[in-house]
Amino acid sequence: MNERNFRTLDLNLLRVFDEVMAEGNLTRAAHNLAMTQPAVSNALRRLRETLGDDLVRRSGYGVEPTPAALALWPVVRDALKQLRESLSPGEFDPAQARNSFVLAMADATAAMVVPDLMDILEREAPGVNLRALPLTTRDPRDMLASGSVDLALGHFPGVLAELSAGHLQDDNPRFLHRRLYEGQYAVVMRRGHPLAGQPISLDDYCSARHLLVSFSGRPYGFVDEALSALSRRRRVVLTVNQFFTAGQVVASTDLLTVLPRHFLRATGMKHRLAQTALPLTVPAVHVDAIWHRQFAHDSARRWLLDAVSLASAAGFRGEGRGSRQPRQ
Repeated sequence: MNERNFRTLDLNLLRVFDEVMAEGNLTRAAHNLAMTQPAVSNALRRLRETLGDDLVRRSGYGVEPTPAALALWPVVRDALKQLRESLSPGEFDPAQARNSFVLAMADATAAMVVPDLMDILEREAPGVNLRALPLTTRDPRDMLASGSVDLALGHFPGVLAELSAGHLQDDNPRFLHRRLYEGQYAVVMRRGHPLAGQPISLDDYCSARHLLVSFSGRPYGFVDEALSALSRRRRVVLTVNQFFTAGQVVASTDLLTVLPRHFLRATGMKHRLAQTALPLTVPAVHVDAIWHRQFAHDSARRWLLDAVSLASAAGFRGEGRGSRQPRQ
């Protein structure tokens, strides 16, 4: 875009662009902006003419961004956020707030955190809404950079290693993180399984048939990496992308799986499952919250992070609603 086009640019078009990118759908964007869909389409047309790019193309029931739109969106979103905060300063008041927050997490993390997090919201922020999205990756930075989620909660060993190395060279990192809790993995099988109720040997473990939980669908995980270092391997006959699914399957088959120990009490299937220690050394389960630096000074998201930390601590210790019996 040349200087002349920038001087005549209607900045309202950027608000429309931001909403369309966030929703991926013109109808929902129009609703959020209190505009008609033709008005949103017209705003996009004007922005296309100014920028010389299609920005979005129709795809199924929504729209798909072009590479240029994906590159532009984080800059536009950050600029709009800073402008909004400058025009509406003030500390977040949870009792009066009407915010909507989006969290990305796996089902195991949600089972530990969300029940107690909802207790906190009911007490302190009854007008706040939460939306939980499934975590389908071990690297949520693209989701955070796009602004599609406020916080990502999960086990991100590769990301944290990169962030720790980057902190040595960058005083203003793009992403920040906080440890929520730490646990251990265990071998899980049905009660009555031939290997249940006893320590499992490495030979028996490798000879068994296995179920792997993989967010990406890749049939090779950290256990396989640890086995490879010992020149051993196991046979993975089923790969799923949810811990609850894994628990349901192994409860009624002879497959073995690996789950976080603390997750078992949240499954509602503990009476159907048996667990034993892994016969090899694997890294601990570190569950962290990760967020984009643009939210570092946002009082609303600071409150959200503190609430998530409190809920995580209660859920992990087994003191919160997530560890209690369901209400009758």
